[in-house]
Amino acid sequence: MFSIQKILGGDQKFYDLLEASAQQADGSVHHLVGLLEKLQQDETPENLEEFAHSRREDKRITQELTEQLSKTFITPLEREDIQELAAALYKIPKTVEKIGERILICPEDLRGHSFHKQVELLDQAAETVLAMVKQLRKGIDARTAREMNAKLQTIEGDADQLELDRLRDLFQGDYDPKQVVFLHDLYGLLEKVIDRCRDAGNIILQVALKYS
Repeated sequence: MFSIQKILGGDQKFYDLLEASAQQADGSVHHLVGLLEKLQQDETPENLEEFAHSRREDKRITQELTEQLSKTFITPLEREDIQELAAALYKIPKTVEKIGERILICPEDLRGHSFHKQVELLDQAAETVLAMVKQLRKGIDARTAREMNAKLQTIEGDADQLELDRLRDLFQGDYDPKQVVFLHDLYGLLEKVIDRCRDAGNIILQVALKYS
C-alpha cells in the first residue's frame, strides 16, 4: 500500500477537492436520470440549471485545486498526476450536460426509446469512480485499484456492446433521417461519458501502481 501523502503533501484539502469533484461528476449523472424520468412522464424541463450547476461547481473545484497546487510543494510528477485526474473528473459533468442539452433540442424524438440500460451503466461507472477517488485518502493499494478498475472496464465493455446493438437497430430500422442523426449523437455522447469515467479510473490505477 502506498501513502497518498507522498502525492498530496499530507494536506487534507487535496483529498477534499478531488472527492468533491468526483461527487459533482456522480451528481450530474443523477440529474440525467431525473431528466429522463420527467420526459417519460411527459414533463419537459425548461432549463438544465442542475446540470449547469454541477459543471460550474466542478470547474470551480478544479480551479481551486490548481491554485492550491501552486502554493504547495509537490514534485512535478506528482503534480501531473493530480492535475490529470482533476481534468478527467471535470470532463464527466461537462459531457453529461451536453447530453441534457441535446435531449432538450428534440425531446419528442425520445418517445418510444428507453435509455434506462445505458444510464444504468453510466451510473455504475460514475459510482465506481467516486469510490476509487475516496480510496485515495485511505491509500489505495494496487490490488484494490486493479479490481475497481476492472469493474470500470467491464462496464465500458457492456456499454460498447449495448451501443453497437442500438446502432444496428437505428440504421436497420424504420426511422426518419432527423431521428437517426439525433439518436446517433446521443449514443455517442453516452459512450463518451463512460469513456471519461474509464479515463479517471485508469489514472487512479496508474497512481496506485506507481506508489505501491
